[in-house]
Amino acid sequence: MKIGVIMGGISSEREVSLSSGREILNHINFNGYEGVEIILDTKTDIFEKVKGIDFALLALHGKYGEDGTVQSILDSLEIPYSGCGMLSSALCMDKDLTKTVLRNHGVRTAEWFVVKNAAEVTKEMVEALKYPVVVKPNRGGSSVATFICKSFDEVVEGVKEGLKVDSEVMVEEFIKGDEITVPILDGEALPTLIIKPVKGGFFDYQSKYEDGGAEEVIIEYEEALQSEINDLALTTFSALKCDVYARVDFIVRDGVPYLLEINTLPGMTRTSLFPKSAKGIGLSYQGLLDRIIQSSLKLRAK
Repeated sequence: MKIGVIMGGISSEREVSLSSGREILNHINFNGYEGVEIILDTKTDIFEKVKGIDFALLALHGKYGEDGTVQSILDSLEIPYSGCGMLSSALCMDKDLTKTVLRNHGVRTAEWFVVKNAAEVTKEMVEALKYPVVVKPNRGGSSVATFICKSFDEVVEGVKEGLKVDSEVMVEEFIKGDEITVPILDGEALPTLIIKPVKGGFFDYQSKYEDGGAEEVIIEYEEALQSEINDLALTTFSALKCDVYARVDFIVRDGVPYLLEINTLPGMTRTSLFPKSAKGIGLSYQGLLDRIIQSSLKLRAK
């Protein structure tokens, strides 16, 4: 089976995508799989570059890769692909819509508002959330252009920076606590990882992708709390109509979990969270790739 590992793209997360894709390529040639490198440089070259592949293994992140666009193209070309479909990809990429949907399903999340330009932000709006606040692109990822702001001036500057990479910016209540993540694979919650940044003030781009940037270890909370965390992660996965795999991020403050966001194409570099969690149930990197491929093929069988 010829598997096109699709990476690159046009988003601010291009380099992260290339790292994920190349790590996958280093491990994909097993069980009759033949990995083919497909690097997207424009919005249109996917139409030519996917010709002749039997399956698309997506290693894209951000705009045009994680937002349902590529998924819709592959649907139209009748090429099966990994992970979530067009609808859930688009929904999960938009943090504002994600939080709105999940609130209706009883999932706790920080208070927030979204703006399209810096002039929309008022001191009253920010003070209602209380300082510090988090400012980030509404449809961004990998903590690109994400800031923890302690004053109104910092918020305004953060919004301006966020608008350089997205058309909307979210201003969100800052919740201090344990930052954790729960990978979901085939409807099963994998071991929870707790994230302790070593570099950077929070789990920012530097912490995520530099060696030694963060310490990430499996954690098992007391039974009732762990059960609630797993239930919320599975509710999130189901409510947003996700398929095959995704990663759900939370903050736990004083024993209470709050949803941060969901990632429908989690990073797959050697430092990424999903493979570390899978290892906790004895699932190797190759084993994880095989599960993703086989489950996706079953889902999208013609």
